[in-house]
Amino acid sequence: MAGQNEIKESKSLVVRAFVVFVVVVIGFTVAYKFFGLGSIQDNPRLSVLEKSLQDLRAAMNVDSVRQTNIQKVMRIISKYNPDMPSGMRYEIADEIYRMSVKYTNLDADLICAAITHESGGTWEPEVVSEAGAMGLMQIMPATSLWIAHYEGITWTSTDDVLFNPIYNIQIGCRQLSTLIDMYELEGGLAAFNGGEKRAAIWLANSKAKGILWTETTNYIPQVMLLYDEFKSNTL
Repeated sequence: MAGQNEIKESKSLVVRAFVVFVVVVIGFTVAYKFFGLGSIQDNPRLSVLEKSLQDLRAAMNVDSVRQTNIQKVMRIISKYNPDMPSGMRYEIADEIYRMSVKYTNLDADLICAAITHESGGTWEPEVVSEAGAMGLMQIMPATSLWIAHYEGITWTSTDDVLFNPIYNIQIGCRQLSTLIDMYELEGGLAAFNGGEKRAAIWLANSKAKGILWTETTNYIPQVMLLYDEFKSNTL
């Protein structure tokens, strides 16, 4: 319940702040007009208050979008890993939303689709593949070391970093975003799964069959299927 409580408390605080501010602005506006002191535009202080009210409305809209996304991601996580503690579920969902804002070529649904497939549908932070890829986004240790540096993550040990779901998502999203920038969506997914060299050759040959690894050939439509499912489903 910790994650749900954080969402409720955040909404409550924003709503209360908005109500108080609206009352103050309305009070000043009514008083100013009642005493015949002119329009809002004529008074610099009231103009500032009105501008602040507009900013607060915008902030509330942003927070509403954030909370909607977080709740949706939490439902996705619960579907695949119902035993994950609610606090961790909330932190992961919040980080996924943050990455979707940071990287304009990623959205929460795409990140969730990648994690769902990469983790084998488990959403288990400590999952490891036969090839040695680790964590939610299945990051290879050799790749993650330099990305972690650019993310400002202190490298203590491979397990500490890649089994930390927040660090894993930060590293994985930076890598995936960069690859999508270079090769567009399907090419970026191909490079994320099977390496840049084959992805580049595949794209140069108009996505011809037989170039990508079999795993990568299957990986792209499977992730895209999950992506379409999450986009079209409010869960």
